[in-house]
Amino acid sequence: MDFNDSQIERYSRHIILKEVGGEGQARLLAGSVLVVGAGGLGAPLLLYLAAAGVGRIGIVDDDTVDLSNLQRQVVHDMASVGQAKVDSAAARLRAINPDVVVEVHRTRLGPGNVRDLIAAYDIVADGSDNFATRFLLNDACYLVGRTLVSAAMLRFDGQISTFKAHLGAPHPCYRCVFPEPPPPGLVPSCSEAGVLGALAGTVGSLQALEVLKELLGIGDSLSGRLMLYDALAASFRTVRVKPDPDCPLCGAHPTITALPGEAAPPAGAPT
Repeated sequence: MDFNDSQIERYSRHIILKEVGGEGQARLLAGSVLVVGAGGLGAPLLLYLAAAGVGRIGIVDDDTVDLSNLQRQVVHDMASVGQAKVDSAAARLRAINPDVVVEVHRTRLGPGNVRDLIAAYDIVADGSDNFATRFLLNDACYLVGRTLVSAAMLRFDGQISTFKAHLGAPHPCYRCVFPEPPPPGLVPSCSEAGVLGALAGTVGSLQALEVLKELLGIGDSLSGRLMLYDALAASFRTVRVKPDPDCPLCGAHPTITALPGEAAPPAGAPT
């Protein structure tokens, strides 16, 4: 594509990178990402995707901005309190980069809408705060054939990985690492256990990096690796993960072939 003068100046630090260049920047501008959650992780993730020039960004969230959010959700401000998070975040992204088309989806993700939402974007980034959404996104991304960059955080710890089991071996899915959701109440939420605000910036920025790498096709993917960050120890640890042959979703004999409420496809039919 041909860049105008403003774009050449805006993206100059990308364009001079030999791994990105003009071709890579054009790929970003042509790319699309669905970000689930405009909260702690979604805030830095959205800001950096917009600043990088990802051409179309969808935001899914059904919540409103609360004063307690501002300790870590840097895409919002005092004037946003009481507003829908998707609207507050969208206004900020449009102010940062007019090249970006921002699409708001003020809804709660569920089996009835997840397929259509993720099918409209190239990559899905999960910044949700509950296991039900994480497992639903993993299953839907596998069935629809979308790469999922998933992150989570609590207290002083964060984790991130990329899941693209739809491409086959050696890529695992989220269920290969975490076979099923923990029992209710076993893992506390951020509102119950707390979270250091700046941790969201670290983990959300790492998530943005992995999304950009996937769009650009550069570097080593986090697929097959789970990165763990301990903020108190200032340490990173990476754990290798392999596809589980007995995974109920992507294993040799899957038992999950449709989302809840959907009819399972006939045997042998593509999902």
